[in-house]
Amino acid sequence: MPESDRTQSDRSEQDWKRDLSPNQYKVLREHATEYPGTSPLNDEKRQGVYHCAGCGQPLYASDTKYESGSGWPSFWEPLPGAVETSTDHKLAYPRTEVHCAACHGHLGHVFDDGPQPTGKRYCMNGVAMTFDPAAKSD
Repeated sequence: MPESDRTQSDRSEQDWKRDLSPNQYKVLREHATEYPGTSPLNDEKRQGVYHCAGCGQPLYASDTKYESGSGWPSFWEPLPGAVETSTDHKLAYPRTEVHCAACHGHLGHVFDDGPQPTGKRYCMNGVAMTFDPAAKSD
């Protein structure tokens, strides 16, 4: 089947391994977490859109990003329909895991200690995202 005719759910694990870096694969496909403070996206301050590194789905607008002090890029709200959540029981307490709505790649977790207006902290693995800066207007 030509790549252009395949959906994200048709991709094999070999396809994912071929298309992602080893760190992206560990986070997006194996639900790993990158070390805090290691993502260049922590320091990204330009206007633009953050996308899923696995499939390119737009996830977060830069105007919802804030400095949470957590060591991971944090947002108070995703773009409409961009993410889905599930319950993660890997630690001693349940957490809400965040996935890309298109390819279901693991992005990070959401917590109830963020700023208003939502009170949410979408704490994302930077390696699971790419950044597309907005075009400058002259």
